[in-house]
Amino acid sequence: MRVVHAGAALAVAGQQDLVWGHVAIRDPQGRGAWLKAAGWGFDEVNPDRVVLVDWAGKVIEGAGRPHIESHIHLGVFRARSDVDASVHTHSAAVNAFSALDVPMRAISHDGVLFTDPQVPRSPLPADLISSSALGDALAVALGAGRACLMPRHGLVAVGTDEAEAVMHAVLLASACAVMLQAMAAGNVLSWSDADEVSAKRAHVWPRSQLVAGYDHLVRLAADRRR
Repeated sequence: MRVVHAGAALAVAGQQDLVWGHVAIRDPQGRGAWLKAAGWGFDEVNPDRVVLVDWAGKVIEGAGRPHIESHIHLGVFRARSDVDASVHTHSAAVNAFSALDVPMRAISHDGVLFTDPQVPRSPLPADLISSSALGDALAVALGAGRACLMPRHGLVAVGTDEAEAVMHAVLLASACAVMLQAMAAGNVLSWSDADEVSAKRAHVWPRSQLVAGYDHLVRLAADRRR
């Protein structure tokens, strides 16, 4: 149910792009990653539509086709032992912001998670991450970050579990949207400096608040399904 709940949370948070995008959970037995089968939207996922893919991206448990881009998650899981969940979506705000040659500024609570250091930008082409080599290269671009912009494509966000990964994706999209709104209105004149970013990161976004936000999205999704 972890993949089901995480997908539903992403859907109600506005991260759904028809049937594209995915959230993955590291298999606790080390066999690969659990994610929804290809062809289903986040809001359509149920336990029968979740598959386990091995480290080569092949389905070894469950019914359905694997996502071509399961290599995004497999590459991250290979590179980051601290990451047990990852999200890939095609947020419009993220794509618009990552097309600009401007740094992220912490002009909102959301932005403090993605500045000092700056959220990384993948240098890879915008085509599908369809191989282990490309997945590994994306993981290099992500580095130790919470998320990575994928210009002309979308984002990858990670966490120690699905609550963190989903919230990092949602908050990055929100931070990008606020930046775009501010730049459309005029020159951005005010943002948090490094000290304020550090303080707000600790006070505004401790793990407890990420979990609270995620749990709210899961409840909201459940209410909408009734």
